[in-house]
Amino acid sequence: MEITSVTSKGQVTIPKPLRQQLGLRQGSKVEFALVGDHVEMRVVSTPADLPASGFGMLKSTRAPAPADFDPAGLLARRKTGRGK
Repeated sequence: MEITSVTSKGQVTIPKPLRQQLGLRQGSKVEFALVGDHVEMRVVSTPADLPASGFGMLKSTRAPAPADFDPAGLLARRKTGRGK
């Protein structure tokens, strides 16, 4: 059992091993109940896992660029006067 202090705002830090064991992270919801002379805490919900990257999160109505698209080619055409 670990001991923590209560802050002036009534907050306590849940020890890291307990947070990990319960799957608690930022945004988790917990509920407290007074049972006799002690308080019980229960995990109500845990937010969905955050994606490792943002790939695929945004949707576009534009058609995708071809795989062989070369943006440098556009600049080369502009310099030679062949494209506008």
